[in-house]
Amino acid sequence: MKKTITSAGLLVIGAVTLHAQRTAYAPAPSLTRTELSKPWSIGASLKGFYDDNYATTPTRVGGVANPNKRDSFGLEVSPNAAFNWTLPQTYVGLSYAYGMRWYENRPSDDIDQSHQANFKLNHTFTERYKVEVSDAFISAQEPELLAGGTPFRTEGDNIHNLASINFEAGLSDNLAAVLGYSNHYYNYNHKAYSALLDRLEHLISANLRWQMNPTTSGIFGYQYGITDYTSSNLIAAGVPGSARDNDSHYVFLGADHAFNSKLQGSARVGVQFTQYELNNTDTINPYADASLTYSYAEGSSALLGVRHSRNATDVAFLAAKIPTLDQESTTAYLAVTHKLTAKLSANANLQLMNSSFESGLVDGKSELFFLSGVGLGYQFNQYLAAEAGYNFDRLDSDIGRSYDRNRVYIGVRASY
Repeated sequence: MKKTITSAGLLVIGAVTLHAQRTAYAPAPSLTRTELSKPWSIGASLKGFYDDNYATTPTRVGGVANPNKRDSFGLEVSPNAAFNWTLPQTYVGLSYAYGMRWYENRPSDDIDQSHQANFKLNHTFTERYKVEVSDAFISAQEPELLAGGTPFRTEGDNIHNLASINFEAGLSDNLAAVLGYSNHYYNYNHKAYSALLDRLEHLISANLRWQMNPTTSGIFGYQYGITDYTSSNLIAAGVPGSARDNDSHYVFLGADHAFNSKLQGSARVGVQFTQYELNNTDTINPYADASLTYSYAEGSSALLGVRHSRNATDVAFLAAKIPTLDQESTTAYLAVTHKLTAKLSANANLQLMNSSFESGLVDGKSELFFLSGVGLGYQFNQYLAAEAGYNFDRLDSDIGRSYDRNRVYIGVRASY
């Protein structure tokens, strides 16, 4: 069956990068240089937190405060381990992190558990031929971790797995071809979300890269995406999840440029053509992905980016048996890490996602999802650190499900 794709590769990379720097209680902290310099590392964190809307409940219902909104203090414990194996032509990386959160004011099922496992293999056959294989597995409840098409927390052991392989072949001294394939698998425990979001996404890509000079390369690319909604549950009577199956074609031009040793930029601009199986309808929209990375000092960097594409949604209000098919989204993000002193560092980040729904009863209506966070970390020594931070999330929705969420945390992290 033919389906759509969120052109997920770059989006997931951006989302994971932001998440690793902004989430109040992320199970997997970024690896430090000390950890990467060793063949293995282990660590653990212990945090206390307060969450004023842990269920991401709409703040107001019918114009009045929602009495079902719940807050809670809690504790999180997160052990992790990583393995790195480096040979002259091969790199293999493995990591795993477990997260357990306890909520003191959640009447039933007061514990959340999450799992994150990552695998990466890079191999250089010759100077011109290279391959990269990776897999990322996530089981969690938070939307930031799952990046699955809903801004709401979802009960259950929900799964998102991303597998990819990319092969690069040097055709000449200045021209290279990159062939790639990625696969996203989503599975939600919740029956309603299962019908709306369980799916397989495939993305096949073929790019030509021309090295114009030592600092600049030009890109011509094509991608073909397929999404297959897989749940046996119905969106509504007589309407299966597969009613939203579709496929997409992307054609784009781009460039990668190093302005200097500290500032690098990347941009992809083109069009996305999507065809839906339901009633054989189609749509066309701009496709863009651009970012700037600035490593302005030792231990300090900034990442700024913007992306425009289509993606899955948990909204499916029907009109004449036609559900909402997906959404067109523009996402802007910023992440900054700044080293204040030899031991004290700060980070700040934000992500702004504006989406417009396609088809169904809410066709043309929009939502604005805002995520932000600030944090401080103090490194006592190479093994022990303290951290504290604040996150604010807000959803502004034209369809009556707006919410806001405040989270604060403080804790310690050990690594060896």
